[in-house]
Amino acid sequence: MTPKRSPSLAASPTCPNRRNFLKLTAFAAAGLIAGPAFAKIGPLKQRPLSFYNTHTGEKLRTEYWARGEYLPEGLAEINHILRDHRTNEVKPIDPRLLDLLYALQLKLGSRQAFHIISGYRSPATNAALRAHSSRVATRSLHMDGMAADIFLPDRSLHTLRQAALSLERGGVGYYPESNFVHVDVGRVRQW
Repeated sequence: MTPKRSPSLAASPTCPNRRNFLKLTAFAAAGLIAGPAFAKIGPLKQRPLSFYNTHTGEKLRTEYWARGEYLPEGLAEINHILRDHRTNEVKPIDPRLLDLLYALQLKLGSRQAFHIISGYRSPATNAALRAHSSRVATRSLHMDGMAADIFLPDRSLHTLRQAALSLERGGVGYYPESNFVHVDVGRVRQW
């Protein structure tokens, strides 16, 4: 025997009636329609990056972040392509640098791979470069995996520099004679 519902229970806000059910269904449907649009900017978004190492000819496209966390496999692939090509030494690249590059890519609307002139530099490589140029810092952030010298083939160096400066996430150096922009995640400054 099925118990009868009392009229007071049927009208209770905790017990859905037809009108409440229809409202909930409408909100759920709206969520399904809007969900894909919000997924593009929401916390579950994936962050891919592409690189071309100008010294080794290697190419890489990988996701380094997804579902709210950094992906160890993607980070390892990036560490390898941004290694010191002179010594073949691989060190971890600071994830904040990757986030900066990703933000630059979005700001510029570029789908091209970042061309890497220099990522990680060993202390020996940095000292050798410094011996040939006074523009190489003694304690370069390249040695900490916090800097990269880059260009994008579909954007001018000036445009790349301006975009990097506008983000205010670290240092930006402009080297038009060598065809690259230096970006790092140290203190905000420019040269």
